[in-house]
Amino acid sequence: MVSPQGPPRARPTDMATPGPLLPPYGVVVGVLLRLVVYLVAVLYSYAEQLFLKKDDNKIKKQDTPAVCDLHCCKDVPVRNGLIGQKSPSINPERLKDFGEEDYLNGDVKTWEMKIVSRNEELLREALSCIPQPSSRASLASCNKLIRFEDISAAAFKIQCGVQKTPCMYSRLSKQYGMEIYLKKEFLQYTGSVKERGVLYLLMSLPQEQQRKGVIVASDSNFSMAVAHHAAELRVPVFVVVPSSTAPARVRTCRDYGAVVVSYGTTAKDAQLHARRLAQENGYLHLEEEDSAVYLSGLGTVGLEMYEQVPKLDAVIFPAGGHCGLLAGSAAALKHLNPHISVIGVESESFPVLQQSLKAGHPTDDQACNNHHFYGDVSGVCFGSNSLQLTGKLVDKVVAVREEDILISMLRLLEYERATVDAEGAIGLAALVAGKLPELKGKRVAVVICSGNLELHLLQQCIARALTLDDRVCRFSLVISDCPGDMSKLLEILAREEARVLDIKQERTFVTSELFTVEVICTVETRDKIHTAQLRNALLERYPTTAWTER
Repeated sequence: MVSPQGPPRARPTDMATPGPLLPPYGVVVGVLLRLVVYLVAVLYSYAEQLFLKKDDNKIKKQDTPAVCDLHCCKDVPVRNGLIGQKSPSINPERLKDFGEEDYLNGDVKTWEMKIVSRNEELLREALSCIPQPSSRASLASCNKLIRFEDISAAAFKIQCGVQKTPCMYSRLSKQYGMEIYLKKEFLQYTGSVKERGVLYLLMSLPQEQQRKGVIVASDSNFSMAVAHHAAELRVPVFVVVPSSTAPARVRTCRDYGAVVVSYGTTAKDAQLHARRLAQENGYLHLEEEDSAVYLSGLGTVGLEMYEQVPKLDAVIFPAGGHCGLLAGSAAALKHLNPHISVIGVESESFPVLQQSLKAGHPTDDQACNNHHFYGDVSGVCFGSNSLQLTGKLVDKVVAVREEDILISMLRLLEYERATVDAEGAIGLAALVAGKLPELKGKRVAVVICSGNLELHLLQQCIARALTLDDRVCRFSLVISDCPGDMSKLLEILAREEARVLDIKQERTFVTSELFTVEVICTVETRDKIHTAQLRNALLERYPTTAWTER
């Protein structure tokens, strides 16, 4: 039986079938390929730039001259005058001081820290004149008068190895009626200006000689400067001294890093032994001579003084036999301002420089050798190069007494708190002694170049200077050996405000009456006027008072 509904109806289908949710497979692959290609290109470009940068750095290291490798990196070995491989940065302000166009012929390039000038040729010329162990006799033939360019190059190269010491206005100016500025070179690490010449000399040595080492035979400021800077530059250094050398000097050289050898009883024995060791082992035997390199380093003092004190009228230097500081600094000052008076000061006891200038050649005065008080000032004139510069550029050389030097040491200790030796105080001694009356009212700079004075000498010098300055006096008088007489004498001293330093009583060896005592008294006074007042007061009470003449 057929259903009345008819045949069954077909199930209706959807009008539209939805498409896929993801993009086609080919599109995805194409996008990924493009991304990979882009990343590869970026990596390749970055790697190419990196390799090019490394190549540029290598080229810059090869082109960088040795003059830019200053004495700034102390923890790396020295190779042919370069302080390791680390290139220290240069302070642009300091470069401006010593790298102006007038100084370095106008070819200074501060961006790449690269200097192109004739100074490298000057250094090579000066280097050929460095004394070798067997060529001391031929040193005079290779020396030449230094130029301002030599000193400027030296100042630029040693600027990180030595102190730029202050040149300060002194309180002594009012006492002596002029503007006095003191260049305090005794503040260098070894207490001496010799560091400047020594450092430039050592930095100019070839690599092979730096590897072998240097040797020096003396206990002077020059030896201590060599010991310190050679050790800082990693150059083997040996110091030969006689057995009579002060233990403090030996200890100081060892503390600086030198190997100290004690040999012989005289300085000549030490010199001969040092030369023998130099020949046997290949060391360079260094002596304080007037090579162009050494004088250029010392001449940087004049360069700094001209920069620090404007409108200078005169500059006073220590002179004597070792007049390298005077000659080198005069070359710099006279180039910068020919109107500045350059004056040298030496001792009347050893007028080596004046005798050499008068004779026209270096003189050899054996009587002034090895004088512990005067130090390098009493040495023989060591070269015709410095003597020729002194005769050409120095305006005046004066001589002072030993008493003036001692009082100058006392003035520096009291007014400047500076403990200096005879070499450091001899410049000011010319003003103390009134040897330069033409400088009244002018602006004067004095170089205080050394402060290495042994303690026992310091004590003797200050005691003697106080006596010469009428501030310590001694007298003797005879009083009765009765109670109360000594107290009356002390009352007079107290009333006159005299400070008793020492008092002695002599009863046994007295030639006067019995029951008397001779009193020997040492007192300290303020000045010469105070001493005269005390003397009059004592003569009024004790007419037989006898004063001990200084």
